[in-house]
Amino acid sequence: MINLLFIGDVACFEGLEFLKSNFEFLKEQYQANFIVVNGENICNGKGITEREAKELFDLGVNVITTGNHIWDNWMSKPLLKSEPLVIRPMNYPPGNIGRGYAVVQHESGINIAVLQLQGRTFMQTIDCPFRCADAVLENLQKRNDIGVVIVDFHAETTGEKLAMAWHLDGRVSALIGTHTHIQTADAQILPNGTAYITDAGMTGPYDSVLGMDKHVALNRYIYQVAHKFAPAKNDVRICGVSVKIDKTSGNAIHIERITYPKFENSVTLE
Repeated sequence: MINLLFIGDVACFEGLEFLKSNFEFLKEQYQANFIVVNGENICNGKGITEREAKELFDLGVNVITTGNHIWDNWMSKPLLKSEPLVIRPMNYPPGNIGRGYAVVQHESGINIAVLQLQGRTFMQTIDCPFRCADAVLENLQKRNDIGVVIVDFHAETTGEKLAMAWHLDGRVSALIGTHTHIQTADAQILPNGTAYITDAGMTGPYDSVLGMDKHVALNRYIYQVAHKFAPAKNDVRICGVSVKIDKTSGNAIHIERITYPKFENSVTLE
């Protein structure tokens, strides 16, 4: 069994430090033997540099995915150029630095491909993620040595993510949505064996607006002018998913949402 632990968008250094402090606990709790982290927002909310990537790899992370904010930090570019296990969305136009997928040999001997795509609805009008996915999967099939494919689909809308899931059902082991920083309650196994969740959620400070200082965010909405971005600090949590994948068939057999620590449920009856 391949036990995938996928950690949702790590926001700011607070999210990284909290993940480091609880990494071994989560790894043991979910018996994880393959770990993917979305790290596009680690460096003060924008991008990831060689230092943060090294810290994640030193923990035992296998692959780091990113997203549209990777381009906001010029310090991310040397990392994308030099490190094949830090990937960015593959459907950016040719000529951009970096790789859109990575292939890693699992301890069981199975080769695992981790692919990242980015949506276009309410985002940059880059190349079609659906056609890009088809082309990449066709190339991977030609290799004849890939047993499991994991997709990080970095997109804004639920509809586009779900459409991609149906498009790839049975062709990939898991399609995990990222980008919106809000974990969704729709983790499921699709009919042909693909694990799916619309968004894995954010790893970072929840006393915030999507990781941003809530006062800054409020001023932006109320006054409709730019205010300097400032990361939040408090109520840090880890969000993601645990996925069990049959290494023989490549199909997912279980997916579970992770929120650590969990939110306290409270209901007030009038």
